[in-house]
Amino acid sequence: MNISDSLYTAETVRELDRRAIEDHGIPGIALMKQAGEAAFADLLVRWPVLSGITVLCGGGNNGGDGYIIAALAQQRGLPVKVLQLATADKLKGDAHRAWQFACQAGVSMAPFEGVIEHSGIIQDDSVSEAIDESISESVNKGDDIIVDALLGTGIKGEVRENYAQAIAAINLSANPVIAVDIPSGLCSDTGAVRGPAVEADLTATFIGMKTGLLTGRGPALCGDLHYHDLNVPEQIFDDMPVAAQRLNLPTLMNQLPRRDRDAHKGKFGHVLVIGGDEGFGGAAAMAAEAALRVGAGLVGVATRSTHVSALLARRPELMVKPVDSGQQLEPLLAAPTVLVVGPGLGRSPWSEQVLQQAIKSGIPMVVDADALNILSEGRVGTGADSSDWVLTPHPGEAARLLNVSNAEIQQDRLAACKAIQQRFKGTVLLKGAGTLICDGDESLTLCPYGNPGMATGGMGDVLAGLIGGLLAQGLSAAQATQLGACLHGVAADRVAEESGERGMMATDLLVPLQRLVNGI
Repeated sequence: MNISDSLYTAETVRELDRRAIEDHGIPGIALMKQAGEAAFADLLVRWPVLSGITVLCGGGNNGGDGYIIAALAQQRGLPVKVLQLATADKLKGDAHRAWQFACQAGVSMAPFEGVIEHSGIIQDDSVSEAIDESISESVNKGDDIIVDALLGTGIKGEVRENYAQAIAAINLSANPVIAVDIPSGLCSDTGAVRGPAVEADLTATFIGMKTGLLTGRGPALCGDLHYHDLNVPEQIFDDMPVAAQRLNLPTLMNQLPRRDRDAHKGKFGHVLVIGGDEGFGGAAAMAAEAALRVGAGLVGVATRSTHVSALLARRPELMVKPVDSGQQLEPLLAAPTVLVVGPGLGRSPWSEQVLQQAIKSGIPMVVDADALNILSEGRVGTGADSSDWVLTPHPGEAARLLNVSNAEIQQDRLAACKAIQQRFKGTVLLKGAGTLICDGDESLTLCPYGNPGMATGGMGDVLAGLIGGLLAQGLSAAQATQLGACLHGVAADRVAEESGERGMMATDLLVPLQRLVNGI
């Protein structure tokens, strides 16, 4: 078992701590010292040459980790100072013991000085400049490494003003930052932010991997993420609820069926992409080519007649049929084993007609893009058996499916993904940093691959097509969706490694996808 692939809530991690301390007799201060040592070692590896360390310590156990780091730096002869958000008399238990350890090591400490009179952090440029000036004496600008040991997983509700000012000070300093356990201000359960949040270059996290580190704003705020189990007994993880499971591409690749030497195209399924309303033929073309590149035996496209010539010229391997009404689509639904509905579909009467015919066929479907938007309006698909569907919304489409705002989706992506699955059944993939997948089980799976270069048009069309291509080859909906998400992300990572993130196009992923499904 790879413990770091199981993702937990803050409440569960606290229970893991309790089990380690009470059931296995490991002193809490011993775990805290191990955490501090692990984070300090990460710091030295990342920044072997440094002029000093500034540690911002809060009033809880996360602050205790910070005091341990400060003591270790002092013992090593490094210039170090602690800025305190809570006085020593406010510290309790292991955090107070860690403070004593830092005092015994001779660490210099001072209270953090913020701009208390301002009621909001960075409301406008004048406030920002005032904070910037006021904190320059506290958080040195220059080569100091900043250690964020302010809040950890204990955050509840909005960040309090004095902590918000400390977070603003860290971010305004532009110094390198290591976050202890989790960047302060980031919700460890959801990946949402609770006001301002620390923008770290490196995050060292302990015992249980927190879900919020890997989805929502987590990937943007964590920087490089290092996990340390602190050598706790594996038994403490037994029977503990897992919020999500991180996916692993090499493991998922084992699900691809072996191809017999006498195989023929009929053994690998027939995908029909339905989409490409007037002006949107490229989306259908990208989805269809992705299905081909990952191994579907036959791929067809049902699209507006104006796109037929262009699609055939681009990819003659496709079977492209003109469809200018739902009635014209109906006879084409006798052959395919999988439908991909939505790329370039639009929201016209034609769009609704062909979607209605696709649903009526009962063929397993990948439902993407405007097919999702049409479903959200409730005129098409009501009462349909959607158990064989794969729905692939981005946050905006998810918001329309649930009749909430985009912001509400991003505040708790895990809950949103589950809610869509409960409403529409089938398998749901919620796009975004830390893509989430729910197929009806109580726990979710999370794709850890991908990069910001994917923030461009057509990426979702490629994803829908490749999931359809995997379904056609006999994978279950959950398997095809999980493997598809990971292949998509890793293909993009390969493109970024070779050519950079900026300027990446969706079609750049097609050849890497073919190489990946062949183990190259």
